[in-house]
Order: sequence, then structure tokens, then C-alpha cells
Amino acid sequence: MLSRMSRLRLLGAALAAAGLAVGAALALPGPASAAALTEVTNFGTNPSNLRMYLYVPDTVAARPGLLVVNHYCTGSGPAMYSGTQFAALADRYGYIVVYPSVTRSSKCFDVSSPQALRRDGGSDPVGVKSMVDYVRQRYPVDSQRIFTTGTSSGAMMTNVLLGDYPDVFRAGAAFAGVPFGCFATTNGSEWNSECANGQVLKTPQQWGDLVRNAYPGYTGPRPRMQLWHGTNDETLRYPNFGEEIDQWTNVNGLSQTPAYTDSPQPGYTRTRYGGTGGTATVEAISMQGVTHNLPVDAAQAIRFFGLDSTAPPTTAPPTTAPPTSAPPTTAPPTTAPPTTAPPTTAPPTTPPPSGACRIGYVVNAWNNGLTAAVTITNTSTIALNGWTLAFTLPGGQTITGGWNATYSPSSGAVTARNVSYNASIPPGGSVDIGFQATHTGNTGRPGSFTLNGNPCTSA
Repeated sequence: MLSRMSRLRLLGAALAAAGLAVGAALALPGPASAAALTEVTNFGTNPSNLRMYLYVPDTVAARPGLLVVNHYCTGSGPAMYSGTQFAALADRYGYIVVYPSVTRSSKCFDVSSPQALRRDGGSDPVGVKSMVDYVRQRYPVDSQRIFTTGTSSGAMMTNVLLGDYPDVFRAGAAFAGVPFGCFATTNGSEWNSECANGQVLKTPQQWGDLVRNAYPGYTGPRPRMQLWHGTNDETLRYPNFGEEIDQWTNVNGLSQTPAYTDSPQPGYTRTRYGGTGGTATVEAISMQGVTHNLPVDAAQAIRFFGLDSTAPPTTAPPTTAPPTSAPPTTAPPTTAPPTTAPPTTAPPTTPPPSGACRIGYVVNAWNNGLTAAVTITNTSTIALNGWTLAFTLPGGQTITGGWNATYSPSSGAVTARNVSYNASIPPGGSVDIGFQATHTGNTGRPGSFTLNGNPCTSA
């Protein structure tokens, strides 16, 4: 059993090790040489002893936007500065960036205490709000262009800041987070296992009420929200993605039925609510086969905020003038390369001996949906060059999408076939595949598996 601190570290260790998966293919310059990340002290009320780091580009827009970037557990403001493209994009578009840093031992933001989950209640949100106020006192920030984003613990803080301060933040982008209030605890713990495992399920109205209760009596406009989540998130499970959608559509008085759906790249499903354009009220991107260490697509977040243009978002026209600097060009997306490749049609050539394969099969289910993570291990002494895995889905389960294999048909007796890049499994080697499915109540697993026509043992 992992200790509480070990579980907290899981939120950020993988992200740090992989450099936040920011998308190495993005050809953007680093921060300008004259501009630098600067620590600011004595910035205002700061009940939880946060540290404030500020990045002001050499060329600031006449009425600049302001972006708060929240780090993952075990991370820091400087780590987010160096590990994401938000500062480089600020050089291009003239907005200002604040990077808060947690000082408690876990380096996780407080998204669970009663103080953090109400406006001006104390803890981290109050300190972050002080940072925003500090910048606004010193720069001509456009009050209609203040935004926040973050990954993992920082994504959870993004949800909390939008709930506590809807009159301050106009939009947020949460990369692998959970809904506002989902991580709530009353015993002082920073960790909520039930929420992390995707087991806190509420109606849209109940989720919306949690946000509304953070600032009772507030009747003004609510922030827009962009959500990102991988179907294979092993730390903050995928059901949290759907619960976040329910929450922010309800908060904004929207239907939970998308107004627009597309696939911006293979394996990604993007849905928009309350509009069909790039600044729809809620935008949600589901990433098939992606773990908690998901790509932080800074350019797409900036696009959603409208910080890559002099034109403000259409859903909340500002009362102040937009920046007067020359119109920038749109930054290229920072998305990671597709996780699936075209299937191969070559038939399998080396069937394993009977029983010389092992299948791991883990189901993560919610409401009427589930994901299945499948590991195929070749326990024989013969390399496989091409493979098919056959199994029968329990009644009522229907595959809606998959990764690292092709699946046919979508229900009943299913055959998963290798794709081009994982056709070979050496002796003792494994490949990971998976799929997303709907269900009518039966969330069980198949009773047996055969690989290239031969039975496998199940782990």
C-alpha cells in the first residue's frame, strides 16, 4: 500500500521526468534573453506561504492579458516556466505570466480543505489572488483577459480558482484534473483516493452547486473552461473528465450534449458546448491511450483564451480596449504525435505454443462507460511477428474506440489485430493495447483470450 506522500508524489513525478510532455516538435523560441523569470516577495495576503514568480516579456501589449500557470505535485513555478511554452508564447503575444510555487512538503496545491473551496476562505487560492492583484496594480492588465491553467495538481487548482473567483478569471485550461470540490476532505488530508480513482460521481446540478456555493450570491458571468484528459490516466482516473464536463456545462447553464464534435488529430476527440467555434464556453479533449503524463498543449490553451489574437473571446465581450499591438500569427499546436498508426493487413506468421501467452486486463468503469487496458505478454521462447487477440465482450458492452490495435466487430466476439509498430513481440516481451466502450450495467471482463488461435492465461 502506498503511503499518502507516495500517492501525492505520483501526481507529478512522471510529468517532471518527461519534461511535462510539452511536445518537442514545437519550433518556438525560448524566452527572450532580456526578459527573465523573477521572484516577487511581499506581494500581499499569503496565508499558505506560496512563492510568486513573474515573467514579463520585453514587449508587453498595450492592454496585456495575464495568465496564472499552476504546477503539478512535486513541481514548482520555475519548473513550469522552463518545461512549458507559455513564456515563449508570451514573448510572441505580449501577455504576462505568473507562476505560483507551493512550499509545503508535498509541493501539491491545496484543493481539498474547506478554506480552499470557498472565496477568500484562506490557503492557496487567496495567495494566488494576491499575485493577480499585485500584477494588476503595476501593469495595465485587461480585466477581461485574466486566465489560469495547470496540469495535475495545477489542473485541480485551475478548477478551484475558477470556482472561488469567477469575477477574476475569465477562463481556465485544466490538463488532467478533477472537478471543483471532488478532492474535498475534512480530516486535513491532501489526498482523496475516491476522487482520484474516479469514484466520486454526481449529477451535473450537484457538481454545479459545489461551484456556486463557493461564492454565494454571485450572479455575474461564469468562466469558460477547456479540459484535457487521457483515457489511460492511472493517477486521476478518466471518469473525472466526464464529471468536469458535467460541472462546467451546468455552471454555465448548458446542455451536456455537445454542440460540436471533431478529431483534431488521430486518437483525440474534441467536444464543444455552448458554441461551435474556438472560444466555445466549454471545450473538452479526450486523448485515447494517453496516461497522466499527457502533453501540455500551451498553444491550444492560448488559442482557447484568445490570447493569440487582439480579438477578445466572443462569449464575454470586454469593456476595455483590446491590445493595440500588431496582430500576431497563430502559434502552431504543441500536440504530441498520434498514438495510433494505420493497421497492418499482414496475417500473423508465428503462432505461439498453447498457453505461452499471458493477458493482463484492467477495467475502469463509470456510469455507462468504461476503458479496458490490456497487456499481451509473450511467455514463449519464440518471437511473434504479427498477432491477433480474440475474446468475447460481456453482453451490453460495445467498443467505441481503441488504441494500439484495431478492433472488429465492436461487440460480441471481438478480434484485436496488431498495428504496424507493435506487430513483433519478442520472447518475454509485452505490448499494451486498450479500448473505450459503453455498457448497460455489466462491467466485467472476458472469460478467456486466444492469441493467434492459442489459449492464454489471464493475470
